[in-house]
Amino acid sequence: MLKLNDLKPVTGSHKTGKRKGRGTGSGNGSTAGRGNNGDGARSGSYTKFYFEGGQTPLTRRIPKRGFVSPFKVVYQIVNVGNLESLELDVKEVDVEVLYNNGLIHEVDRPVKILGEGDLTKSFNVKVHSFSKTAKEKIEKAKGKAEVIIRA
Repeated sequence: MLKLNDLKPVTGSHKTGKRKGRGTGSGNGSTAGRGNNGDGARSGSYTKFYFEGGQTPLTRRIPKRGFVSPFKVVYQIVNVGNLESLELDVKEVDVEVLYNNGLIHEVDRPVKILGEGDLTKSFNVKVHSFSKTAKEKIEKAKGKAEVIIRA
């Protein structure tokens, strides 16, 4: 019968740790694998992951270029011709309908309709932005172009 005092790990599954600083005969005596004296030999010392041994770090060697505005709005683009390919009996096209039909990939990002292609079906389109030609083509097909405001 197995008892608690008989429990031991499977042979080879547990490695015994190196006993550092226990004499020169151990191979890890003297400086205990920390090299000669300096900050690294002291307890509590550490180097930051981006430290490159004192040479000028990569982040400072490479020049800065350009500017990215944090307020820039990046639209998902859908062309008027793509709306024509919707084979549903839907009269109202919004972000959800475009997402469900695979015309856009994210529901959270704003959508803009551009005027490439022709439109014969009449749709009530509700998205965040329209180009001038897209708005004209939608209204020419007796549809409505409504701008919705992002939350």
